[in-house]
Amino acid sequence: MKPEPALKRIDTSEMPEDIASAWEASMTLRGDATFFEVFANHPDLYRWYVGSFYGEVFRGGTVAQPFKELLRLRLSTLHGCRFCNQGNRQDALASGLTEEQIDAFDDPENGPFTDAERAVLALGEQIALTQPEGTLNPALHRELAKHFSDAEILELGLVGGILAGVAKFYVRLRPGRKGGRLPFSCQERLIRLAF
Repeated sequence: MKPEPALKRIDTSEMPEDIASAWEASMTLRGDATFFEVFANHPDLYRWYVGSFYGEVFRGGTVAQPFKELLRLRLSTLHGCRFCNQGNRQDALASGLTEEQIDAFDDPENGPFTDAERAVLALGEQIALTQPEGTLNPALHRELAKHFSDAEILELGLVGGILAGVAKFYVRLRPGRKGGRLPFSCQERLIRLAF
């Protein structure tokens, strides 16, 4: 079933070349490119998201890329976004995350993660839409601070916050989509991917 966004879809023939190219790549990878059809309503905002957020902060910044990929995949599995997971999983694997680690997302304390990775996963759980009372509490800050400077913790938090905000807007605010905690495990999310 194709998503029905509240915002107008822009036909590829009317998209700027850069968005049309991303649309085509998304159709090849996911069989869906609604995200790009909607973002084509505001090409400059799309370019900020791809160029400034992803180009300068997500793929730049001071935090090592594998930690940001881990955070992004953790958020998208918690949110249950099929569209997000299809790309995020590939990128996370390419950055060095293993299938065994992804399979252990539901039990990170017993999974094959370093202490730094566990701290990032815990931060993701606090940022996720499924955790409305989430916070950077003193215990989590202590765990993160063993591996990251406050500037890096801020970077991880900002990345997670932007990703969660886009997820809320894109996934949760579509007509017919119910809010609340998603009722299936991370592994089921990766298979069912409720989008």
